Amino acid sequence: MKKLECIIRPHKLEEVREALDKVDVHGMTVTEVRGFGRQKGHTEHYRGAEYKAEFQPKIKVDILVRDDQVAETIKAVQAAAKTDKFGDGKIVITNVEDILRIRTGDRGEQAL
Repeated sequence: MKKLECIIRPHKLEEVREALDKVDVHGMTVTEVRGFGRQKGHTEHYRGAEYKAEFQPKIKVDILVRDDQVAETIKAVQAAAKTDKFGDGKIVITNVEDILRIRTGDRGEQAL
């Protein structure tokens, strides 16, 4: 099993959710985060004062999938989240040793 941590632009969340639905991935956890990378910050104006917003708002989508779903899931997220501009995000893939569903006690792939 793998965990995909996908950092995406906020306005792309619904497109990513729909793309995951099409590849039969239905569970995810969504967190509002802020960060920076090559996109850098940008200058904003508030009440006549100019300030630099260095951290950009992003969405982190955590997805747990079986090993045989990884490639298809990555392809779906990348296609849905891509804008061809700096700041489109990243996908981090990590191994998952075990999962436990609290309600039923199911473990491993049965807990997905």
